[in-house]
Amino acid sequence: MEDPVQKRFEELFGPEFGHGKPFDLSRLRAALHELGDPQNKLPPVIHVAGTNGKGSTIAFMRALAQSAGLRVHAFSKPHLFLLSERYGFADGTVRMEDRLIGTAERVAAIDSGLTQFDAQVAVAFMLFSEEPADLVLLETGMGGRDDSTNVIEHPIASVITPIGLDHQDALGATISEIAAHKAGILKHGAKAVIARQPDEAREVIEAEAERVGAPLFRCGVEWDAFEQMGRLVVQTHDRLMEFSPPGLLRGAHQFDNAGLAVAALSACGLLPNDLGRVARATATAHGYATGRLYPLTGKVVEAVRQVGGSVMIDGGHNAHAAAALARWFTNPPKLPLPNAEVIQRRFPQLTRVAIVGMRARKDANGFLSAFVGVVDKVFTVPLSEAHIPPPELAATARKLGLDATPVPSLTSAIKNAARLPAPRVLICGSFLLVADAMNLAAENA
Repeated sequence: MEDPVQKRFEELFGPEFGHGKPFDLSRLRAALHELGDPQNKLPPVIHVAGTNGKGSTIAFMRALAQSAGLRVHAFSKPHLFLLSERYGFADGTVRMEDRLIGTAERVAAIDSGLTQFDAQVAVAFMLFSEEPADLVLLETGMGGRDDSTNVIEHPIASVITPIGLDHQDALGATISEIAAHKAGILKHGAKAVIARQPDEAREVIEAEAERVGAPLFRCGVEWDAFEQMGRLVVQTHDRLMEFSPPGLLRGAHQFDNAGLAVAALSACGLLPNDLGRVARATATAHGYATGRLYPLTGKVVEAVRQVGGSVMIDGGHNAHAAAALARWFTNPPKLPLPNAEVIQRRFPQLTRVAIVGMRARKDANGFLSAFVGVVDKVFTVPLSEAHIPPPELAATARKLGLDATPVPSLTSAIKNAARLPAPRVLICGSFLLVADAMNLAAENA
């Protein structure tokens, strides 16, 4: 699928950096100043950093805020197919190719030496400052302190999702070092809404919040969220709120993300006193979180369904995400099947299958370790960009004690999975693989 927006950004600014992006915001700040400082003319901003759950938390916040009648702009990454997916506009516009390209050209006229992600952020600020809205949801690209989005000086809240090990080559080898980057988005007077964290991350965040003067709203202290009778319950110091279960199918982990979204909007005074009209909004968030745990459908999975199986996709690619997926594997939601009772009698024991492809720079050992003792079979596959070769990825899995087989393609992996009894299949390890799976489903619709 040709992407004219991505092509034009590359022509203007070069390819998007991986993790070698220079940590220097001075050039972006100078360009933004020449463009009229659009970052200072935005609607109220909620800034989101963290290792995992950023996209899902933004999806929940967006659904909740819109159900309360608010107009919401959102900027998030990564995208699956088109660069324009990163830009969500309050008027519901999905594709604004001409405006995105035209705005990118305005940025390049000031400084074509910006990194591509710097330019993407500058375009977001310009367009969001020009289009009326009540709220901007802004996701960091990587880290926080030195991220391109962190030129925002006065957000109404800074949200930090769970922190784990990822991007160690750029952010540091330890949870504490990574947390120091993430905590860099905290600002004086802006509410710091914090997900439940490992102790080493929590201590760094609390110290930085005290240093800059950011009032803390911590999960397990100032607020909490939990599942009760299949519903999401969020409790703050003065409110007890109940919502429909999350529309994203990631089990307990998505209850945490949805709870964080409710807590953030509540801390900002953006939830109405009467929650009747927003109580079901958490069930609709999947529309804003493509690539998070979601069923794959179509002819490509028909062979799996015929033997009582199902296929899900998820872009999780680090150890923390894999741990959440492993928990889902052990207690997944029941998917409706027309012959479910017959299948249950014929196959009382499901076969848990992971189809995994990973970028070359990722920690395969950390990701696959979460599946030890959880999945019955692993198939390793290639990606469309630089990746860990399937034989190498399978060898890593086998060293951990997993039954792993390299295969030449995603199609081959799905066909092999269909030969197993009642396979519950999860395609994971990279958003590139999610995109490949969705393209495959579209081609075989």
